[in-house]
Amino acid sequence: MPELDPLQLDDLRGSLIRQEETIIFALIERAQFKLNPIVYRADGCAPSGFAGSFCEYLLYETEKVHARVRRYTSPDEHPFCHDLPAPLLPPLDYRHRIHPTTVNLNDRIKALYIERLLPDLCAPGDDQNYGSSAVCDVACLQALSKRIHYGKFIAEAKFQQDRAGYSDLIRAGDRAGLLARLTDAEVEANLLKRVAVKAATYGQELGSEARREAYKIAPAHVAALYEEFIIPLTKEVEVRYLWVRLEPS
Repeated sequence: MPELDPLQLDDLRGSLIRQEETIIFALIERAQFKLNPIVYRADGCAPSGFAGSFCEYLLYETEKVHARVRRYTSPDEHPFCHDLPAPLLPPLDYRHRIHPTTVNLNDRIKALYIERLLPDLCAPGDDQNYGSSAVCDVACLQALSKRIHYGKFIAEAKFQQDRAGYSDLIRAGDRAGLLARLTDAEVEANLLKRVAVKAATYGQELGSEARREAYKIAPAHVAALYEEFIIPLTKEVEVRYLWVRLEPS
């Protein structure tokens, strides 16, 4: 593999901060509908002949379209579905390259989103907005996947800054050491404060005289999503990426 272009952590953090807003707005959109559990059942409202839920059906059909316009040739995009069509557009030569890996946590991301995140985000019940709910689900899942798998870029940037230190840990098979070296407690604490403030700002119900703090989604839920879900999975991506970083491409 040719030498990678340098990656700067400051530049990557700017992208991560912008992705926070994408995720928060996607969650706000989904929270306007009830949970609608039928959308996630294989025996629910998916078209006849499709082996999965309605949410999975819409995700698959969406990714087929996106695959045709080469979305998944980008190193920061990871599809949830298999058997996608080939791109119609010619490939691009991306300026920032990372070591090729097969790391893809989308199955876990989807399961955690449906089983743990949605019940906290949405009111229980069925409002029959199945299509609208599933469209929002696709946007949420794609935004979460991109954010979590961006850990590959973060890991590569940190590796380039301390090649010898990380190489020693990789060769020693020290996963705990890699995780400790990757972790920046101050950055994580600032992130949690920032996303809570953004959720409070973007999700505030305006025009409510009776309730000065009424939110479309609870800021504490967004901070908890990052602390319990996004940050740990991102760090898992980083460790798994570094684990194979020294292998020939």
